[in-house]
Amino acid sequence: MKKIKIVIVLAVLIGLNTCLYSQISNQKWPSIINDKEPSWFATNEAKEVAENVLLYQRNIGGWPKNIQMQNPLTPAEKQKLIALKADTKEVTTDNGATCQEMLFLSKMYAQVPDERYKNAFLAGVDYLLKAQYENGGWPQFYPLKKGYYTHITYNDNSMANIMNVLKEVAEKTDYYSIKAPDATAEKAQKAFNKGIDCILKTQYKQNGVLTAWCAQHDEVTLLPANARAFELASLSGQESAKLVLLLMSVKNPSPEIITAVNSAVAWFEKTKITDLREERVPVPNSKIMEKVMVKDPNASPLWARFMELSDNTPFFCDRDGIKKATLAEIGQERRVGYSWYTNQPKEVLKKYENWKKKIEGETVAPPKKKSEVTLKDEFNIVVDQKGNGDFKTIQEAINASKAYPAQRISILIKNGTYYEKVKVHAWNTRISFIGESRENTIITFDDYFGKINLGRNSTFYTATLSIDGNDFFAKNLTIKNTSGPVGQAVTVNVSANRVQFSNCSFEGNQDTLYTAGEGNKNYFKDCYIEGTTDFIFGDATVLFENCNIHSKSDSYATAASTQNEIPYGYVFKNCKLTADEKVTKAYLGRPWRPYAKTVFLNCEIGKHILPEGWSAWSKSEAATNCFYAEYKCSGEGYQPKNRVSWSHQLKDSEAKNYSIENILDSDIPVGTKKWYLRTN
Repeated sequence: MKKIKIVIVLAVLIGLNTCLYSQISNQKWPSIINDKEPSWFATNEAKEVAENVLLYQRNIGGWPKNIQMQNPLTPAEKQKLIALKADTKEVTTDNGATCQEMLFLSKMYAQVPDERYKNAFLAGVDYLLKAQYENGGWPQFYPLKKGYYTHITYNDNSMANIMNVLKEVAEKTDYYSIKAPDATAEKAQKAFNKGIDCILKTQYKQNGVLTAWCAQHDEVTLLPANARAFELASLSGQESAKLVLLLMSVKNPSPEIITAVNSAVAWFEKTKITDLREERVPVPNSKIMEKVMVKDPNASPLWARFMELSDNTPFFCDRDGIKKATLAEIGQERRVGYSWYTNQPKEVLKKYENWKKKIEGETVAPPKKKSEVTLKDEFNIVVDQKGNGDFKTIQEAINASKAYPAQRISILIKNGTYYEKVKVHAWNTRISFIGESRENTIITFDDYFGKINLGRNSTFYTATLSIDGNDFFAKNLTIKNTSGPVGQAVTVNVSANRVQFSNCSFEGNQDTLYTAGEGNKNYFKDCYIEGTTDFIFGDATVLFENCNIHSKSDSYATAASTQNEIPYGYVFKNCKLTADEKVTKAYLGRPWRPYAKTVFLNCEIGKHILPEGWSAWSKSEAATNCFYAEYKCSGEGYQPKNRVSWSHQLKDSEAKNYSIENILDSDIPVGTKKWYLRTN
């Protein structure tokens, strides 16, 4: 009798368990995470699901997508998942993957403080941090999966989801029950800031006007990119909405964020469709519900998911990749199986007015005046991104500095990577940047010609650091343009007089260092300058002393544009010319303008420099008007007998004219003589 009772009890328990699993198996995985009451996460049912979630997580920290985690697993399936732990294929943030599992574990931990849930959550945070590109964006899969998956992915709100996770982690809010260690929170904040910058840089300009975003942007050029055949590069009404809501959530938004939001809202207003609504009509003898767009003057606003980059015209595509003007023109499979319209921007418009009022209220007090008042010493300012100085950003320190000061303003920049575009304005004279160390005090940004998109002169807007203020001095810094080999991308733009860099590194590709201004004189000592094409260019008079000039491609190191009446252009003394191993056919220089002047004295020239040394750049007048010369150089690349016939090898008497006094002191006011002897 006892045995019969036990069997009955077991049968009942198994039946109940099967019934419970049946209930949650009928739900979608995201709805289980988002719709269940907090108390449910303390149940045995939830614990069983949590075991599945832990099993599906890969060692790298992320999860695959489109998994119904609540479905029961057989012993064989569990063993298979254990064997897959080290596998990194198909780990992604697409379709909510990874971010939603992290939320589930947080809700579990709030009810059941199992350390495994906490560790798995923090592994997820680490995965998101590792997956980020240097430019601030995220791919769809990490490790990278070949194809369009490597693009920066806003599609299906992938990057917006990641950014929202990192924001909560960085600010240690109560949204997640699991709090990250301080070091991880700090990394999350940096990653979030980089992500915001990426979003700002990818906002599409249509005829010079900021609009919205595309579902994918190229991970190198940041330009709009295609995905699947029916997902062509276009402005997206759906993905853009979540990005704007994210920008609106930023505390103390920068002017750039405010402009981005205002521009996107204006675009949403311009592109909303007010006379269409979607209807679902059953197809006879089928379970399919046909999708039909119906004209309705009283319909709620909709936005197309795909709009032309040139004029915002909605379009639709089938798997053949051919654009159609209406939804009815594409095949039923894509018509019914894809979201072509969205109402998500309505949430942006709903919140916009209150956001705008709040921002306007926050920006009433002039921040610059407040900053000046709080400075302990207005002539010795400290920048520390960790918050242990007067300012966290370099630009804030510049903006708080006196215009045309009576004495030099020294800005000490503590170690850190300052991801910002920095400008020393014309009125910011007598400014010094003193880095804590050359290796670890880094200013970096990644603008380039195609991204700036301001016409034929876009190059000159791309600089990471721009100097318009005279008598600028800098030492112990590294300045980078990290946009990569994407064309013109300036690292430093010097358009001022008596500018000196000491013990600094300039990293970039094409057009790394631009020195501008007829009559301006600059001095670079003990510096490292790298690039690909014309990576030192401009019309200023510049002395490079004890510098390393490093070529990264078979191209031209310099492109001077010296004016005819200026006696000295680029002068390199005691410098070393090196190159990447693959570089074998580089030139010392070519003329950007016909009277270019470039001279190398006592330099060690690597074998990557071609025997002819110089290029005329298809300018017939170069041989007559340019002045290219060398004096007592050394190295495998120094081949004076094989140089182009119109270049020069200086005599001793001629070389004497290339003293630092002659190059940098001539035509300098008496009060600023010997300006190049400055050390801070």
